[in-house]
Amino acid sequence: MITTQLYQDYLSLLLKGDRIACSRIVQNFVDQGIEIKTLYTDLFQKSLYAVGELWEFNKISVAKEHLVTAITEGLLNLIYPRLFEKELKKKNKKVVISCAANEFHQIGGKMAADVFELNGWDSHFLGANTPIQHMLEYIQDVKPDLVGLSVSVYFNLPSLKKGLDAIRADFRNLDILIGGQAFTRGGKDILKQYSGAHYVSSLDELNTTIAG
Repeated sequence: MITTQLYQDYLSLLLKGDRIACSRIVQNFVDQGIEIKTLYTDLFQKSLYAVGELWEFNKISVAKEHLVTAITEGLLNLIYPRLFEKELKKKNKKVVISCAANEFHQIGGKMAADVFELNGWDSHFLGANTPIQHMLEYIQDVKPDLVGLSVSVYFNLPSLKKGLDAIRADFRNLDILIGGQAFTRGGKDILKQYSGAHYVSSLDELNTTIAG
C-alpha cells in the first residue's frame, strides 16, 4: 500500500533530484508485490501531476521539471520487465499510441501503452513529437484496433486537432482515445467534432475502459 507518508517522502526526494533514493522506494514497492497499475496511478501519475502544478505556478523551474521527468522515465524503465513476469491473457488486439506533434511530454503516453499491455493488448508506443504523416503510415502498416493520442500542454491542442483530422480522413472508422493533462485547462469540446473519439481522464479510467 502506498500510504500518504510514503508518497510525500517519494515526492520530496523526487523534487530534490535524488534518483537513487527514489529507485529504492520504487524497488521496495515492487518487492512487496504492489501492482504496477497502482504504482503508475498512485505514485508516478500523482507525483507528476503535483510537479506539473508547481511548474505551472512558477514554484519550480523548467530544469527541475525536466529532472523529475527524467527520473520518472528511468523508474518506468526499471519496472518495465515486471510487465511480462506474469503470463497475460492475450486479447488479440493492437493499439498504436502516440504523442501529438510538438508534444515532448511522453510519460503519460508510455504509461497508457503499458496499461494496454497489462490488459493483454499488443501496444505500439511511438513516443514524443511523432510527425503526423509518420504516424499515419505506421497506423496503415500495423492496422490497429484502436489509436491513442496524448497531449500534456494546453497550447499543443491545435497539433492534436490536426492529428485527429488526419486520422479521421484516412481511417474513418478507427476508434480513438485521447488523454493528457492539457485538458485540465479545457478543450474537451474539440473532441465532439470527431465521431469515435473519446476522452479518458486518467489511467484508472483507461484501465476500466479496456479491461471489460
